[in-house]
Amino acid sequence: MNNAAPEVSVVKMYSAREEIYPREAKGRYATVRWVCVWLTQLVFYGLPWTTWNGRQAVLFDLGARKFYIFGIVLWPQDFIYLAALLIICAYSLFLFTAVAGRVWCGFACPQTVYTEMFLWIERKIEGERSARMRLARQPWSLEKVTKKVAKHLSWGLLALWTGFSFVSYFTPAHTLLHEVATLVLGPWEWFWIMFYSLATYGNAGWMREQVCKYMCPYARFQSSMFDKDTLIITYDQQRGEPRSAKARKGSEADQKAGDCIDCSMCVQVCPVGIDIRKGLQYECIGCAACVDACNTVMKKIGSPLGLVRYSTEHAIVNRYSPQQMRQRVTRPRVRIYSGLLLLIVLAFFGSLYMRTPLKLDVIRDRGTLGREVEDGMIENVYRLQVMNTSETPHRFKLSVSGIDSISLATPAEILMDGTSSRGIPVRVRVAHGQGKVGSNKIFFELKAEDDQHLQVHEKAVFFVPS
Repeated sequence: MNNAAPEVSVVKMYSAREEIYPREAKGRYATVRWVCVWLTQLVFYGLPWTTWNGRQAVLFDLGARKFYIFGIVLWPQDFIYLAALLIICAYSLFLFTAVAGRVWCGFACPQTVYTEMFLWIERKIEGERSARMRLARQPWSLEKVTKKVAKHLSWGLLALWTGFSFVSYFTPAHTLLHEVATLVLGPWEWFWIMFYSLATYGNAGWMREQVCKYMCPYARFQSSMFDKDTLIITYDQQRGEPRSAKARKGSEADQKAGDCIDCSMCVQVCPVGIDIRKGLQYECIGCAACVDACNTVMKKIGSPLGLVRYSTEHAIVNRYSPQQMRQRVTRPRVRIYSGLLLLIVLAFFGSLYMRTPLKLDVIRDRGTLGREVEDGMIENVYRLQVMNTSETPHRFKLSVSGIDSISLATPAEILMDGTSSRGIPVRVRVAHGQGKVGSNKIFFELKAEDDQHLQVHEKAVFFVPS
């Protein structure tokens, strides 16, 4: 009788993450990617220090409930513009994805941009791919500790500056810098600086491709926006297979081999660690690093470029020429997205251009429906909420119309500072016998004395008691 314990097998439901050490790619698309890094970060880091009319050019002052965007001042009542802007961003994403796949992810997404910046720091301190892998395998030593500390300290400083810049869009940068220097930051400013810094440090320094593969929802639903004419990173199997190292120049086996020499350079440069030769995968962010790497190898071995390239499924199968591919760009889906996006953009900027920087809200005093005052006149009381959303002070003249003999019993001139709001009590009177008993429609008009085009009308109700 065999009393030996049964053999226990362990089935792992989740595989451990394999560290990715992407090799630096050089080429046309790598240059484009670094241009995007510079452009986006010059805007992000530079805007808080740009002045406009004596103030920060872009400032979202939540405390004062004012959004300053260069010469435009938006108030909570202008929330519709934020909604329109989000719709424009969504349709732009749909359009770009339908035409060129995940081009946003590969070149301009913040996760890609900051990962590129963090990888550049890592390469400068720890060396290229082989040196970083060798350093990771080495036991801890003074050299390893020094390089690791220098790398993480550099990452931390960049992340802190990123967090500071983010909060600078909500608290003026010069004010925030003084508060940091004197350690008098408010609790929310401390929280958001540290939160955004840790998010940048963790996402770009540690998680990297895991954010794109597991955390970003775009990777999951992108396929619903693809079709067979969408530009994607593709490996030309007809040309590349069968693979061969081409060690036997001129041999019969070499003549039958494809152009792929199985050097794995496309895998080594991939920031998410996939093999593009296995076909399109949801992890692919469309950065085209594999295209640059493959083209570099093709140049060295004297083969035509484009074994790995931007192409479409139809183009690969039907061997379309570049001209045929361009002709299929303007397919119905793209035309619909483009038309809708154009209409929304025109409506957005048209509304913004014609927007009157003056707002008037009329609130009738319901505690006093209508009262008789001296000389037998009927008086109603209102509260006007006037907002001068421009940055220029104006002197306004208030008038009222709608009933014969209607007039103001309070001063008609209102002086408003730039980007200011005031509540103004107003008394309106009508001679006895004028207007019908009950509700009467009247109109308030507010006009700037120094700019006849700056005026606004608002209707109200005047109550005449029986």
